[in-house]
Amino acid sequence: MKNTTAALLSIALGAAGVAAGIGWGSRDRGPAAASATAGQAAGATAEAPRRILYYRNPMGLPDTSPVPKTDSMGMDYIPVYEGEAGPSAAAPGQVRISPERVQMLGVRTEAAALRPLGRVVRASGRVEADERRIYAVTAKFEGYVERLHVNATGQPVGRGQALFEVYSPELVAAQREYLVARQGVQALAGTDAAAGMQRLAESSLQRLRNWDMTPGQVEALARSGEVRRTVTFRSPVGGVVTEKKALQGMRFAPGEPLYQVTDLGSVWVIADLFEQDIALARPGARAAIHLAAYPGKDFEGTVTYVYPTLNAQTRTVPVRIELRNPGLMLKPAMYAQVELAAGDARPVLTVPDSAVIDSGTRRVVLVQLQEGRFEPREVRLGARGEAHVQVLEGVREGEQVVVAANFLIDAESNLKAAIGSLGGASGQPAPAGAVSHKAQGTVDGLDAKAGTISLNHGPVPSLKWPAMTMEFRVAHAALLQGLAPGAAVEFEFVERQPGDWMITSVTRAAAAPDGSGQAHR
Repeated sequence: MKNTTAALLSIALGAAGVAAGIGWGSRDRGPAAASATAGQAAGATAEAPRRILYYRNPMGLPDTSPVPKTDSMGMDYIPVYEGEAGPSAAAPGQVRISPERVQMLGVRTEAAALRPLGRVVRASGRVEADERRIYAVTAKFEGYVERLHVNATGQPVGRGQALFEVYSPELVAAQREYLVARQGVQALAGTDAAAGMQRLAESSLQRLRNWDMTPGQVEALARSGEVRRTVTFRSPVGGVVTEKKALQGMRFAPGEPLYQVTDLGSVWVIADLFEQDIALARPGARAAIHLAAYPGKDFEGTVTYVYPTLNAQTRTVPVRIELRNPGLMLKPAMYAQVELAAGDARPVLTVPDSAVIDSGTRRVVLVQLQEGRFEPREVRLGARGEAHVQVLEGVREGEQVVVAANFLIDAESNLKAAIGSLGGASGQPAPAGAVSHKAQGTVDGLDAKAGTISLNHGPVPSLKWPAMTMEFRVAHAALLQGLAPGAAVEFEFVERQPGDWMITSVTRAAAAPDGSGQAHR
């Protein structure tokens, strides 16, 4: 029993000595040794086996396998471990670009916001006289033009100004009949025949009035008792003589137009609005008129009428705008540029029109979720303004949408694949290669017409590709200028669609004498 106790004591003392020796040794070796020991312990913890989720195609094609396999070129599928699809990776249906590339591309965002959606509708038009201010001067009896007081088209006239004098045998006879009837009324006063003579006088007076003799002319006729050989016609309104058919000595028939006088103090502008803009033109809307004759001067008018007919050849509808014409600056037949302020004053949710990518079948905006991560969303649009468009569905107020470099993001990422997933996620992981990759190699061949280049490139660590020869498309033909087979190059490429690799940048590098595809400086 004593021997057993002594043995146990010896073992305990030995273990303590070893522990003390380790402690002193660590203290003698300093902090570096202690750190190394801690690092070994951490390394032992990190080396815990990770669970493989699946194996992805080494060329980035949307093909996965639950077990290890090789592709048609003999390349091994790459394992994807649990945790590799963490915060740094884009979720299915999203696009991720490094912050450096975002800054290089010049990506700008703007918040979707509520604002009145104002719009200016522009159309061409022409100045026309107000049809309600055009007056024709004509006679209701047959006669002859005896004398012209206004003898030129375009001459301004005032209201009541004498235009011409006419001689008419019928008018002379009607004057005599009226004078005789008046004398008969006076002579037969107090007799039974006086009433009949009075009716004759009134009938003669009414005939003179129907032939447009003015009350002043009739009064002068009754006062003087003398028949006037000629009668003077005067302008019914102040304006401009826009038409003159009367000639000195000419004979005219009843109803024949002799003069046309137009009041140009107010004119019309007839604007031809395109079919898609008609709903924005409403009576009462304000309009700005610009004329080439008066650069820098604006005229304002009001829309008073939208015509009910459409011109089938031009697909336009006339719109009438009325405006004052001080100084007669606006002349009929002038061409005009019209701007109509349209739109609702109520605020609606809008985004800049540059944020919308329109494929013809769907409209998509890129929403920035966080720096470097974007989500394409299909939107339903409403009315369009001058620089913004209404969003009915797809974006919420305050969300940041990309307004610049949308298509550069498309070139730098697999945007089309992400947009394709908007119809419904399939549960498959996002295709690899959603960011730019760099490599070196030599030109094996190129086709400028087709926009392709074949490169013998070295390994691509970001995709775990080995050295190989493969064909790439180029973003634009200018990238191929100055290149020839055998040239050593450094290049960047992206995956626009699964398996569709496109070079976005290429520069010449030092030659690769070993033919490995790696350029050496």
